[in-house]
Amino acid sequence: MAVLDQLTSQQAIDLENKYGAHNYHPLPVVLSKGEGVYVWDVEGKKYYDFLSAYSAVNQGHCHPKIVGAMVNQAQTLTLTSRAFYNDMLGKYEKFATEYFGFDKLLPMNTGAEAVETALKICRKWAYEVKGIEENEAQIIVCKNNFHGRTTTIISFSNDPVARKNFGPFTEGFIKIEYDNLQALEEALENNDNIAGFMAEPIQGEAGVYVPSEGYLAAAKALCEKYNVLFIADEVQTGIARTGKLLAVNHENVQPDILILGKALSGGAYPVSAVLANDDIMNVIRPGNHGSTFGGNPVAAAVAMAALEVVKDEKLAENAERLGKIFREELAEFAKENELVTLVRGKGLLNAVVINDTEDSSTAWNICLKLRDNGLLAKPTHGNIIRFAPPLVMNEEQLRDCIAIIKKTITEF
Repeated sequence: MAVLDQLTSQQAIDLENKYGAHNYHPLPVVLSKGEGVYVWDVEGKKYYDFLSAYSAVNQGHCHPKIVGAMVNQAQTLTLTSRAFYNDMLGKYEKFATEYFGFDKLLPMNTGAEAVETALKICRKWAYEVKGIEENEAQIIVCKNNFHGRTTTIISFSNDPVARKNFGPFTEGFIKIEYDNLQALEEALENNDNIAGFMAEPIQGEAGVYVPSEGYLAAAKALCEKYNVLFIADEVQTGIARTGKLLAVNHENVQPDILILGKALSGGAYPVSAVLANDDIMNVIRPGNHGSTFGGNPVAAAVAMAALEVVKDEKLAENAERLGKIFREELAEFAKENELVTLVRGKGLLNAVVINDTEDSSTAWNICLKLRDNGLLAKPTHGNIIRFAPPLVMNEEQLRDCIAIIKKTITEF
């Protein structure tokens, strides 16, 4: 088979199954084109994308401004490594720090890399600034978190699929219940070696769990009281997804360390970043941390274009408005349909809980029917379907999608 031969869906699936590691369980659809809120499979069938590559393509598929910035920079200079300066990184660092309100940015490529970076910064700050004895620092995390799948990150996961047979695990983490301020305060007041508290403002992979109103602000206040860094993992919730630029903005919280990825590039290129102020970020010195590709010129150009699109096209405001319509419509639908237990979310990060057990295949089978009806979504944790379309969606498109979802579940 020649490299440029047009594949059928089944041929593409068979190739992946034969030659690729089986570390994913994709919905059986093979995509070959994307534009805005739409994707097309290799046979030419058109779908609404309601996953947005786990919120990486908030700005829509193949946004011309982002792609243009990428192509233009790729034809000029792609990579120097950090052994030399390049003429794009400083511009991007200035742009992004002013955009999010921090002093410094440390550029990386993937969300998991950015989380690892934040953990290292937090620990080094604990030893050099807070005065914790070396190798004694602990970081509080939340149960049912999802921060990535590196060895350190799965050390504080409680997902058995992510953990089993990957030990021994990294020490230095305390797991508490999410959205439980009492548990957080108890962990803080009983241990002088706490360096930081890391949380997702909304737990995405766990099923779009939105914490109680005031939880984030109160957690930040507790961190300040005990001289502990508040680390917000906004890889999925950031960049306008929840109806604000950052999910923590709903409670006017400024984290001590901010982790970004996914939509930081509009899905066009792997770009992630960790942001903090000088009193924290200055603990990192030459040789402490790095990445050959982190901060490359293409990443810098793409990220600036992606962030400009968010502001210019008012994507946060659009997500806020459309998200309310989505939840209102489906909450009403849930009252009359016994298959839907609950609808929850913020902005255009939403979940529908299906009335079945976590180990059931009902949500998966509903997603197969949604696919047949022209809408792509995927279950998480068995009985929960996450709905997260690109933020460039308009109200007419959203209402069309709501009709597809209602029709599919009603007929199921």
